[in-house]
Amino acid sequence: MKNRFLMTIIAIALCSNSAFAQWKPAGDKIMTKWAQQVDPDNVLNEYPRPLIERTAWVNLNGLWDYAIKPVGQAIPSEYDGQILVPFAIESSLSGVQKSVGVDNELWYKRKFNVPATWKGKNVVLNFGAVDWKCEVYVNDIVIGKHQGGYAPFSFDITPYLTQKGEQTIVLRVYDPTDKGICPRGKQVSDPSGIWYTSVTGIWQTVWIEPVFENHIVSLKTVPNVKANTINFTAEASKFKLGDIVTVEVLDDGKVISVGKGTPGNTICLPISNPKLWTPDTPNLYDVKVKLENGGKVLDEFKSYAAMRSVSRITDSKGFHRIALNGEAIFNFGPLDQGWWPDGLYTAPSDEALAFDIIKTKELGFNMIRKHVKVEPARWYYHCDRLGILVWQDMPSGDFANGVWDPSTINGGRDAQRSQASRNNYYDEWKEIIDLCYSNPSVIVWVPFNEGWGQFDTESVVSWTKSYDPSRLVNPASGGNFRLCGDITDFHHYPFPKISHFDPRRITAIGEYGGIGLPVEGHLWWNKKNWGYVQFKNSDEVTSEYVKYTEMLKDIVRNGISGAVYTQTTDVEGEVNGLMTYDREIMKVNLDKVSEANKSVINSMK
Repeated sequence: MKNRFLMTIIAIALCSNSAFAQWKPAGDKIMTKWAQQVDPDNVLNEYPRPLIERTAWVNLNGLWDYAIKPVGQAIPSEYDGQILVPFAIESSLSGVQKSVGVDNELWYKRKFNVPATWKGKNVVLNFGAVDWKCEVYVNDIVIGKHQGGYAPFSFDITPYLTQKGEQTIVLRVYDPTDKGICPRGKQVSDPSGIWYTSVTGIWQTVWIEPVFENHIVSLKTVPNVKANTINFTAEASKFKLGDIVTVEVLDDGKVISVGKGTPGNTICLPISNPKLWTPDTPNLYDVKVKLENGGKVLDEFKSYAAMRSVSRITDSKGFHRIALNGEAIFNFGPLDQGWWPDGLYTAPSDEALAFDIIKTKELGFNMIRKHVKVEPARWYYHCDRLGILVWQDMPSGDFANGVWDPSTINGGRDAQRSQASRNNYYDEWKEIIDLCYSNPSVIVWVPFNEGWGQFDTESVVSWTKSYDPSRLVNPASGGNFRLCGDITDFHHYPFPKISHFDPRRITAIGEYGGIGLPVEGHLWWNKKNWGYVQFKNSDEVTSEYVKYTEMLKDIVRNGISGAVYTQTTDVEGEVNGLMTYDREIMKVNLDKVSEANKSVINSMK
């Protein structure tokens, strides 16, 4: 009897521990089909950085311990439960679905082992993105901090590892969302209408990889179509006399160009008879990069590059046009928020991440405006390989005390941000540009949207143009217009319209449309759903959409060079997507919309 009682106690304890370790999606919101395939032991297992792809790495995604504690406390002695990384704590796929708030911090903890085969190498800890400010501990030692919610960062953690056994990572994360200066896009603490759920903490892949102390930390690739060359600049963690970087460019497995240089110096490689990259022909060259010293290989990885140019040209009618490889191309695509009902900022799988891009192309578009959000590096890789142009927004934040008035060319008043806010903006904007610098799909930078926190516009645009002269800059999509940059961008709902034509710059319609259709069984909530205009069925939505494209073609012939339809999918309370939020229903007739979209793109020819 005593033994049976003891066995019962042990069984209860085991069940309790097992229940604590178990994971399942939280809440009762709609989900995508990919959510059903999420395995907590195998989450987003594709190598997360395609432009610098090393062979040896360990994915640290999976179940971590988490705790929500008041701001300013020390490392917790106890944790609240487990969270599935890399899904934000507010998401269903995190298994938690809790808010953190401005008065609390989110703590993470997990243990890991360094593979024995990495002996003699340094270990780098990589984060795809953590929103917003984090402090990293390794074996209870603070080893680094990072502020910025949208870009990757890394730490060499070698000196802080124990000789053998398990290692421990702890993260402290603080994210004030709309109560602070941080860029946060559509995130708010009280979502409604066009504003969505907050995203706190780790939301992209975490991984470790072995490197030598001196290794390559970045690779910038800039093609020159006129000269038939590609410039490569590799930066190393340290520079040692005798370091040599070798870059090979391959086409169909055959080396077509080779060059050598030292870290930090540009290597210019000739590309004979180049295959140009376009949305119709997204040609990519394979690239191999190696760092050596005295014949010893210190680092090597795979990358890729493309031959394409972006410029502003004047056509025979005197209109300024966006040009790809020297030829005018009408840029037409959806406003893409990049949100998921199950993962919020994070797609449940790599297949899901590519899905919206594939559907966008099937709908006849050739461009995506990535709206006040930044995606993981693999999303831009998919755009590169599938062939879609990208206008990349800076996530908005700190609306401060600006006045939005796009009615005149110099209307509105820029926000007066604090120095800390201004500094943070530039730091995060630089990180985002660095992330996408070598992606051929990205052709336009958009520093501001609709005057949301718009400040020092001329200075921000000038800095952006100087830092990356290879792309166009759209100063403020639909915002307070200033006489700077490459594009004047109007927003008008629901039908496309411009209030005036800018003879000095490219003219575009950065947002229009917003045709709403709520689909029962595919709605985020039972509160009021929102769209600029609403219809009752797919036929009505398709008819209205096609009517707008006919109106758009008239404006194209009168000088505009780009247009953005709102939007790719429904998002939370917004029901103006071409697809439902769960990606289950295409709300328009795909063939009719595709034909209409292609006719708009061709109307400029």
